[in-house]
Amino acid sequence: MSAWSRGGPMVLAGGLVASLLSGCGATSLGLGSTDQQSATAGCASGGLKDVLPPDVKPGTTLTVASDASYQPNEFLASDGQTIVGMDIDLLKGALQCLGLKGKFQNAKFDNILPGIVGGKYDIATSSFTITTARLKQVTMVSYFSAGTQWIVRKGNPRHVNQTKPCGHSVGVQTGTTQADELKAINKGVCKGHPVKAVVEDLQSKVTTDLLAGKVDAMAADSPVALYAVKKTGSKLQPLGKITGSAPYGVVLPKGQDKLGTALAQAFAQMATNGSYEKILAKWGQQSGAVEMFAANPAVADG
Repeated sequence: MSAWSRGGPMVLAGGLVASLLSGCGATSLGLGSTDQQSATAGCASGGLKDVLPPDVKPGTTLTVASDASYQPNEFLASDGQTIVGMDIDLLKGALQCLGLKGKFQNAKFDNILPGIVGGKYDIATSSFTITTARLKQVTMVSYFSAGTQWIVRKGNPRHVNQTKPCGHSVGVQTGTTQADELKAINKGVCKGHPVKAVVEDLQSKVTTDLLAGKVDAMAADSPVALYAVKKTGSKLQPLGKITGSAPYGVVLPKGQDKLGTALAQAFAQMATNGSYEKILAKWGQQSGAVEMFAANPAVADG
């Protein structure tokens, strides 16, 4: 990633917005206190409403899709209905900056992109890795960076090697980057002795399968995988290092580049005023902070 000068948000060619973040201190995971939660507001309500495209009016409520099974990024609160998490806080902050509101709806991950394309949802935030294939279908706005982390039970009792997991059963969530990665492994290093991919609709089920010994390992986005390790105490452990780091993107319908650029500006404003950093710290995800926010950024996944 290129280095940018410290200061306010910069609007660059192609809708790129950049801001250099200050260092982040350590924090505990969890929802935090009421005071901490109130500190994660994006910026003055409607402070950036003038950057909205003409067809999106301040005060508009957007229907937001999210798969609430992916702690700590998006999951259901204790009431079983309210969607909370890092992604939710970040998007709420950005929408607040633009004078917009969000109506969050729980949706199966594999149905979200078709729902955006078909007009069922206005916007989505659900830990979507930005890929060239997805950019052909939708507009995406980068706001965070994550990679793949493999997880096994404590002590790695099945002796899984994540670089050559041939013959092992590995849990992944349907429609994810990790599901695609297992397919690539089976076409490559494990072609003669394939990995048994156990694909579940919900990430929570993938984690439960691993804890129960129904699979030998699981692969998930790094923030989600490492949160599962912390949450389960001594029962799970990371296997190897994070690989394939890539940006997450908020999803909009194809052609909504102007709204995408406005969202990128809102994230940059949050980085400048410190609310972006506070939200990441609230969920213990400072390591995924990015310096550049962009609508439809170039990605190197071929």
